[in-house]
Amino acid sequence: MPYNENLSSEVRRVMIREGYPADFAAAVAREMNTDYLAGRMIAYVRRVGLIPPEEFADEMLAILEERDRLIAKHLAEEAQGTINDMYENGLGGR
Repeated sequence: MPYNENLSSEVRRVMIREGYPADFAAAVAREMNTDYLAGRMIAYVRRVGLIPPEEFADEMLAILEERDRLIAKHLAEEAQGTINDMYENGLGGR
């Protein structure tokens, strides 16, 4: 997923508008550095508003863990596709 500086900056702006400290918002925006992550975080901030930073950090970590699970799933699917190709076509490939 591509990096989008505008969306990352939007995360920061939305957080500051909701009342989060600028340095906390900047740290979160650095981590939410893809369209998917930034979009999820923007939606979350708009939905919940200002909450304690610990709760906010928990949600941020949950979003990052979900991203990691999706990456692992896609890598496993790609590996399984390679294995299936090997079963169908042998070690020499097509």
